[in-house]
Amino acid sequence: MGRDKDRDSPETDLADSGGKVRLFVEAPLAAGAKLAPSEAQAHYLLHVMRSRVGDHVLLFNGVDGEWRARIAEVARRSCTLICETQSEVQSDVPDLWLAFAPIKKIPAGYLAQKATELGVKLLQPVITSRTVARRVNLERMRANAIEAAEQSGRLSVPEIREPIALDALLRSWPSGRRLLFCDEGGDSCPIANALEHVGKQTPWGILTGPEGGFDPRERAAIRQCSFVLPVTLGPRIMRADTAALAALAVWQAICGDWS
Repeated sequence: MGRDKDRDSPETDLADSGGKVRLFVEAPLAAGAKLAPSEAQAHYLLHVMRSRVGDHVLLFNGVDGEWRARIAEVARRSCTLICETQSEVQSDVPDLWLAFAPIKKIPAGYLAQKATELGVKLLQPVITSRTVARRVNLERMRANAIEAAEQSGRLSVPEIREPIALDALLRSWPSGRRLLFCDEGGDSCPIANALEHVGKQTPWGILTGPEGGFDPRERAAIRQCSFVLPVTLGPRIMRADTAALAALAVWQAICGDWS
Protein backbone atom coordinates (compact mmCIF):
# COMPACT_ATOMS: atom_id res chain seq x y z
CA MET A 1 0.00 0.00 0.00
CA GLY A 2 1.12 3.56 -0.63
CA ARG A 3 1.70 6.11 2.09
CA ASP A 4 -0.61 9.09 2.64
CA LYS A 5 1.42 12.24 2.08
CA ASP A 6 -1.21 14.41 3.67
CA ARG A 7 -1.26 12.72 7.05
CA ASP A 8 0.61 14.19 10.01
CA SER A 9 3.13 11.81 11.56
CA PRO A 10 6.57 11.82 13.15
CA GLU A 11 9.68 10.90 11.22
CA THR A 12 9.39 7.36 9.89
CA ASP A 13 11.69 4.46 9.04
CA LEU A 14 10.42 3.47 5.62
CA ALA A 15 9.34 -0.16 5.46
CA ASP A 16 7.71 -2.44 2.92
CA SER A 17 6.47 -6.02 3.16
CA GLY A 18 10.07 -7.25 3.49
CA GLY A 19 10.94 -4.98 6.40
CA LYS A 20 12.82 -1.71 6.66
CA VAL A 21 13.90 -0.23 3.34
CA ARG A 22 17.61 -0.76 2.68
CA LEU A 23 19.51 0.63 -0.31
CA PHE A 24 22.95 -0.23 -1.66
CA VAL A 25 24.92 2.84 -2.68
CA GLU A 26 28.39 3.45 -4.11
CA ALA A 27 29.13 6.62 -2.14
CA PRO A 28 31.14 6.72 1.11
CA LEU A 29 29.00 6.65 4.25
CA ALA A 30 29.77 8.58 7.43
CA ALA A 31 27.99 10.86 9.87
CA GLY A 32 26.80 13.93 7.98
CA ALA A 33 27.55 12.49 4.54
CA LYS A 34 25.19 13.89 1.92
CA LEU A 35 24.33 11.85 -1.16
CA ALA A 36 21.80 11.43 -3.93
CA PRO A 37 20.34 7.98 -4.67
CA SER A 38 20.27 6.67 -8.22
CA GLU A 39 17.39 7.58 -10.51
CA ALA A 40 15.80 4.16 -9.97
CA GLN A 41 16.21 4.40 -6.19
CA ALA A 42 14.76 7.91 -6.14
CA HIS A 43 11.75 6.70 -8.13
CA TYR A 44 11.24 3.86 -5.66
CA LEU A 45 11.45 6.17 -2.65
CA LEU A 46 9.32 8.97 -4.05
CA HIS A 47 6.73 7.22 -6.20
CA VAL A 48 6.49 3.69 -4.78
CA MET A 49 7.09 4.33 -1.09
CA ARG A 50 5.73 7.90 -1.36
CA SER A 51 8.38 9.12 1.04
CA ARG A 52 8.75 12.70 2.21
CA VAL A 53 11.26 14.90 4.00
CA GLY A 54 12.13 13.46 7.40
CA ASP A 55 11.60 9.82 6.51
CA HIS A 56 14.53 7.45 7.07
CA VAL A 57 16.12 4.66 5.04
CA LEU A 58 19.04 2.33 5.71
CA LEU A 59 22.11 2.56 3.46
CA PHE A 60 25.11 0.28 2.96
CA ASN A 61 28.02 0.24 0.51
CA GLY A 62 29.96 -2.91 1.41
CA VAL A 63 32.67 -0.93 3.22
CA ASP A 64 31.31 1.45 5.85
CA GLY A 65 28.64 -0.64 7.54
CA GLU A 66 24.95 0.23 7.57
CA TRP A 67 23.74 3.79 8.17
CA ARG A 68 20.38 5.31 9.00
CA ALA A 69 19.88 8.22 6.62
CA ARG A 70 17.27 10.96 6.59
CA ILE A 71 15.56 12.23 3.46
CA ALA A 72 16.55 15.90 3.63
CA GLU A 73 15.29 17.25 0.32
CA VAL A 74 12.70 16.06 -2.16
CA ALA A 75 12.21 17.06 -5.79
CA ARG A 76 9.95 15.56 -8.40
CA ARG A 77 12.50 13.01 -9.64
CA SER A 78 15.28 13.17 -7.09
CA CYS A 79 16.00 13.47 -3.42
CA THR A 80 18.90 14.05 -1.05
CA LEU A 81 19.87 11.75 1.81
CA ILE A 82 21.96 12.65 4.86
CA CYS A 83 23.61 9.96 6.99
CA GLU A 84 22.85 10.34 10.68
CA THR A 85 23.86 7.28 12.72
CA GLN A 86 25.54 3.96 12.01
CA SER A 87 23.12 1.10 12.66
CA GLU A 88 25.60 -1.75 12.04
CA VAL A 89 29.37 -1.92 11.79
CA GLN A 90 30.79 -3.50 8.66
CA SER A 91 30.98 -7.29 8.62
CA ASP A 92 31.55 -9.74 5.81
CA VAL A 93 30.25 -13.08 4.66
CA PRO A 94 32.46 -16.19 4.76
CA ASP A 95 35.13 -16.41 2.06
CA LEU A 96 33.14 -18.67 -0.24
CA TRP A 97 33.07 -18.52 -4.06
CA LEU A 98 30.61 -20.14 -6.42
CA ALA A 99 31.90 -21.22 -9.85
CA PHE A 100 28.97 -22.39 -11.96
CA ALA A 101 28.20 -23.29 -15.55
CA PRO A 102 25.33 -21.08 -16.78
CA ILE A 103 22.10 -22.93 -17.50
CA LYS A 104 19.87 -22.24 -20.49
CA LYS A 105 16.49 -22.48 -18.73
CA ILE A 106 17.50 -20.71 -15.52
CA PRO A 107 18.64 -17.06 -15.83
CA ALA A 108 21.97 -16.42 -14.13
CA GLY A 109 20.28 -13.56 -12.30
CA TYR A 110 18.13 -16.04 -10.39
CA LEU A 111 21.19 -17.97 -9.22
CA ALA A 112 22.92 -14.69 -8.31
CA GLN A 113 19.94 -13.71 -6.17
CA LYS A 114 19.76 -16.99 -4.27
CA ALA A 115 23.53 -17.30 -3.88
CA THR A 116 23.64 -13.78 -2.45
CA GLU A 117 21.02 -14.74 0.13
CA LEU A 118 23.11 -17.81 0.97
CA GLY A 119 26.18 -15.69 1.66
CA VAL A 120 28.44 -16.13 -1.37
CA LYS A 121 31.35 -13.70 -1.65
CA LEU A 122 32.09 -14.12 -5.37
CA LEU A 123 30.23 -15.48 -8.40
CA GLN A 124 32.20 -16.92 -11.31
CA PRO A 125 30.42 -18.16 -14.47
CA VAL A 126 32.34 -21.05 -16.05
CA ILE A 127 32.15 -22.18 -19.67
CA THR A 128 32.46 -25.94 -20.18
CA SER A 129 32.24 -28.11 -23.29
CA ARG A 130 28.56 -28.84 -22.58
CA THR A 131 27.56 -25.31 -21.56
CA VAL A 132 24.62 -24.24 -23.70
CA ALA A 133 24.02 -20.76 -22.29
CA ARG A 134 27.32 -19.10 -23.15
CA ARG A 135 26.07 -15.53 -22.90
CA VAL A 136 25.73 -14.20 -19.37
CA ASN A 137 24.04 -10.90 -18.55
CA LEU A 138 26.43 -9.66 -15.89
CA GLU A 139 24.52 -6.39 -15.43
CA ARG A 140 21.35 -8.32 -14.69
CA MET A 141 23.24 -10.64 -12.33
CA ARG A 142 24.56 -7.66 -10.38
CA ALA A 143 21.12 -6.05 -10.20
CA ASN A 144 19.67 -9.27 -8.78
CA ALA A 145 22.55 -9.59 -6.32
CA ILE A 146 22.09 -6.01 -5.11
CA GLU A 147 18.35 -6.51 -4.62
CA ALA A 148 18.99 -9.73 -2.69
CA ALA A 149 21.60 -8.04 -0.48
CA GLU A 150 19.19 -5.20 0.28
CA GLN A 151 16.39 -7.58 1.25
CA SER A 152 18.46 -10.18 3.11
CA GLY A 153 20.22 -7.78 5.45
CA ARG A 154 23.77 -8.52 4.35
CA LEU A 155 26.22 -5.61 4.27
CA SER A 156 27.96 -6.41 1.00
CA VAL A 157 27.23 -7.41 -2.58
CA PRO A 158 29.11 -10.37 -4.07
CA GLU A 159 31.73 -9.72 -6.71
CA ILE A 160 30.62 -10.95 -10.13
CA ARG A 161 33.32 -11.90 -12.63
CA GLU A 162 33.37 -12.29 -16.37
CA PRO A 163 32.81 -15.86 -17.65
CA ILE A 164 35.94 -17.99 -17.87
CA ALA A 165 36.71 -21.31 -19.57
CA LEU A 166 36.98 -24.30 -17.24
CA ASP A 167 40.62 -25.04 -18.08
CA ALA A 168 41.55 -21.39 -17.45
CA LEU A 169 39.70 -21.47 -14.13
CA LEU A 170 41.67 -24.51 -12.98
CA ARG A 171 45.00 -23.01 -14.12
CA SER A 172 44.38 -19.71 -12.35
CA TRP A 173 42.80 -21.07 -9.16
CA PRO A 174 44.34 -19.20 -6.17
CA SER A 175 46.89 -21.00 -4.03
CA GLY A 176 45.49 -21.89 -0.60
CA ARG A 177 41.85 -21.92 -1.71
CA ARG A 178 40.12 -25.31 -1.83
CA LEU A 179 37.52 -26.21 -4.45
CA LEU A 180 34.51 -28.34 -3.60
CA PHE A 181 33.66 -30.22 -6.81
CA CYS A 182 30.03 -31.36 -7.01
CA ASP A 183 30.77 -34.58 -8.86
CA GLU A 184 27.81 -36.24 -10.51
CA GLY A 185 29.88 -39.41 -11.01
CA GLY A 186 28.54 -40.80 -7.74
CA ASP A 187 31.78 -42.36 -6.50
CA SER A 188 32.84 -39.47 -4.23
CA CYS A 189 32.38 -38.90 -0.52
CA PRO A 190 29.01 -37.45 0.59
CA ILE A 191 29.35 -33.69 0.97
CA ALA A 192 28.49 -33.49 4.68
CA ASN A 193 30.94 -36.26 5.57
CA ALA A 194 33.71 -34.65 3.53
CA LEU A 195 33.27 -31.21 5.08
CA GLU A 196 33.27 -32.51 8.64
CA HIS A 197 37.01 -33.17 8.31
CA VAL A 198 38.23 -29.94 6.69
CA GLY A 199 39.59 -26.75 8.21
CA LYS A 200 36.81 -24.33 9.07
CA GLN A 201 38.93 -21.22 8.35
CA THR A 202 40.07 -22.30 4.88
CA PRO A 203 38.82 -20.20 1.95
CA TRP A 204 36.69 -22.30 -0.38
CA GLY A 205 35.01 -22.38 -3.75
CA ILE A 206 32.20 -24.59 -5.03
CA LEU A 207 32.11 -25.84 -8.62
CA THR A 208 28.91 -27.05 -10.31
CA GLY A 209 28.45 -28.18 -13.88
CA PRO A 210 26.15 -27.57 -16.84
CA GLU A 211 23.06 -29.36 -18.06
CA GLY A 212 24.24 -32.90 -18.76
CA GLY A 213 27.23 -32.56 -16.45
CA PHE A 214 30.93 -32.31 -17.20
CA ASP A 215 32.29 -34.47 -19.99
CA PRO A 216 34.62 -37.32 -18.89
CA ARG A 217 37.82 -35.48 -19.81
CA GLU A 218 36.77 -32.40 -17.85
CA ARG A 219 35.78 -34.50 -14.86
CA ALA A 220 39.16 -36.24 -14.89
CA ALA A 221 41.02 -32.94 -15.17
CA ILE A 222 39.12 -31.46 -12.23
CA ARG A 223 39.74 -34.48 -10.02
CA GLN A 224 43.48 -34.40 -10.75
CA CYS A 225 43.87 -30.94 -9.20
CA SER A 226 45.41 -31.08 -5.72
CA PHE A 227 43.11 -28.34 -4.38
CA VAL A 228 39.91 -30.14 -5.40
CA LEU A 229 37.68 -32.09 -3.02
CA PRO A 230 35.16 -34.18 -5.03
CA VAL A 231 31.83 -34.76 -3.27
CA THR A 232 28.44 -36.21 -4.06
CA LEU A 233 25.15 -34.50 -3.25
CA GLY A 234 23.19 -37.66 -2.55
CA PRO A 235 21.21 -40.34 -4.35
CA ARG A 236 18.92 -38.10 -6.42
CA ILE A 237 19.77 -36.37 -9.67
CA MET A 238 19.55 -32.60 -9.23
CA ARG A 239 19.23 -29.82 -11.74
CA ALA A 240 22.42 -27.81 -11.96
CA ASP A 241 20.94 -24.78 -10.19
CA THR A 242 19.51 -26.95 -7.40
CA ALA A 243 22.90 -28.60 -6.93
CA ALA A 244 24.63 -25.23 -6.58
CA LEU A 245 22.21 -23.95 -3.95
CA ALA A 246 22.20 -27.26 -2.06
CA ALA A 247 25.99 -27.30 -1.90
CA LEU A 248 26.08 -23.70 -0.67
CA ALA A 249 23.59 -24.50 2.08
CA VAL A 250 25.49 -27.57 3.29
CA TRP A 251 28.81 -25.68 3.28
CA GLN A 252 27.32 -22.79 5.26
CA ALA A 253 25.79 -25.19 7.79
CA ILE A 254 29.08 -27.01 8.42
CA CYS A 255 31.87 -24.53 7.65
CA GLY A 256 30.19 -21.15 7.34
CA ASP A 257 28.20 -18.69 9.41
CA TRP A 258 25.24 -21.01 9.98
CA SER A 259 27.24 -23.14 12.40
